[in-house]
Amino acid sequence: MPYLKRSEIEGLGFAKVGENVLISRKASLYNCKEISIGSNVRIDDFCVLSAGAGGILIGSYVHVAVYSLIIGASKITLSDFCNLSSRTSIYSSSDDYSGATMTNPMIPAQFKNVDHADVYLGRHVIVGCGSIILPGSILGDGVAVGALSLINSNCKEFGIYAGIPARFVKSRMQNLIALESRFKASL
Repeated sequence: MPYLKRSEIEGLGFAKVGENVLISRKASLYNCKEISIGSNVRIDDFCVLSAGAGGILIGSYVHVAVYSLIIGASKITLSDFCNLSSRTSIYSSSDDYSGATMTNPMIPAQFKNVDHADVYLGRHVIVGCGSIILPGSILGDGVAVGALSLINSNCKEFGIYAGIPARFVKSRMQNLIALESRFKASL
């Protein structure tokens, strides 16, 4: 996978960029001045990051796999050690589908009713491929989301969630917390 050179990344005008950031040349990045990226982050081919006024905040040791989408007007946070599997979509904005108003970005705001709400993914969150996270969702530390799930509400720490809409399946082991400590000590 061909990645942008460090000078090219810096030239995009990000709010912040850490060390060892790998961004595919085939990724699409919009409003970079509202995007902050920590260290040791990889963004793969065909990902789209489109930051609104709330911005996108990506922590350290984060992977955004191929064809993932992170978009919306409100803030989207991916905390340290997050992993988005391929085709994950995260929205912090959503049109009103009721028919009471018009939709799409080409329609002036006075004719639409768009819902904007922050989205937060805690540390060690993993989202399975093809999953969708809607505005206002908060995924606590250690949450695991099964493939092809729809998150439209909050998920409690170290829970495993799956389905449409996603429901709590069971608790997730927390061994990764000790592994994180050992990993950091090895640096």
